[in-house]
Amino acid sequence: MFNLFRKSQSAPVQKGLASPDEDMLALFGLVPSSPAGITISSDTALRVPAVGSAVRLISEAAATLDIAVKRKAADGTETIEAHPVADLLQGDANDWTGGFEIIRDLVIDALTDDKGGMVHVSRAGDGRVLELVRYRNGVIDVQFDESTGEPSYKINGRPEPAANIIHLRSPFGRSPLTLYRDAIATAVALDRHAGRLFGRGARPSGVLSFPKGMGEAAVKAARTAWRATQESEGDSGRTAILHDGASFTPLTLASTDAQFLENRQFQILEVARAFRVPPPMLAELGRATWANAEQQGLEFLSYTLEPWLVAIEGALRRGLFLEDERADLVVRFDRDDITRADLATRATVINSLISSRVLNPNEGRQWLGLAPYAGGEAFLNPNIATPTDTPDEVQTDAIE
Repeated sequence: MFNLFRKSQSAPVQKGLASPDEDMLALFGLVPSSPAGITISSDTALRVPAVGSAVRLISEAAATLDIAVKRKAADGTETIEAHPVADLLQGDANDWTGGFEIIRDLVIDALTDDKGGMVHVSRAGDGRVLELVRYRNGVIDVQFDESTGEPSYKINGRPEPAANIIHLRSPFGRSPLTLYRDAIATAVALDRHAGRLFGRGARPSGVLSFPKGMGEAAVKAARTAWRATQESEGDSGRTAILHDGASFTPLTLASTDAQFLENRQFQILEVARAFRVPPPMLAELGRATWANAEQQGLEFLSYTLEPWLVAIEGALRRGLFLEDERADLVVRFDRDDITRADLATRATVINSLISSRVLNPNEGRQWLGLAPYAGGEAFLNPNIATPTDTPDEVQTDAIE
């Protein structure tokens, strides 16, 4: 009743020529440009190595984690559930796309598109999920209620229930490519400047001086001859022959050219800030040391990846489960895959947890990917237990 009342009070925002969004501007070739005078689209931004690396780093790190459907118990514990949805996420989401690709592309779209990443959930008549399909950009349209922000969806112009859409958005409702367009444009400008600079043999411009003076035709002929021997591809660096007492004076590098490398490194840091990725993960190793590399990796897990994992879990739960299933079923990524230490450290930690009866041996073996064994579900301390002890006897001995 409340949902019906709310929908009757406010309608989705309708974009038109009076208030066009960025998709409509792009349709007419009017994508906003940056102060650097460069128009930044998703394709242009992803051609910047730092931007493409940051997007791949976050999306692929999330998609490589093991994922499972779990059932929540009344005491808060969660157990793995054999649910058909798990087969789609762990195997093939449809006949041409795997579960890894669905999650990876969902995150990529959320990082590059203000509308976010959207995946259509195809259902049977009884509500059972049949397949997951990610359409090309523009096929699924979303409009947001101007009062509540509630989304409404259309696929090729036909309304689609929100329950059939997995929708993931970036913070602020804007993608990093939009929020930080100016910083990315500066990186693009530096890339283009580097291409022009090295395309001309990395030679600074200079001045040809003719003491006798020359007419317009003679100046054009001299410029053509100079470019043919010094600036054309494959001919730069040849011996220059000057006529009529002419002299060549190279111009001094400007301060911004002298610091060109520093400027490019700074733009990598700007991109790292935009995506909240530690710079060493974008191959910017200027301040990386053995002491802080591990700490920055932990920061990536805690402050970059974890918020995305929680958001993805919520989006999958809303889109994959029916309303009566959401109270008990959740989707969970296995964080152990990204926090896993070396074998010696893991063995020490598992042994400590078993000895303190936090884990039983079979749970420890599960962490190592090993099969359980008979009797391994008992919580025994192997340091004080004997083969004939029962769990109750060991507990009594420990208390005494």
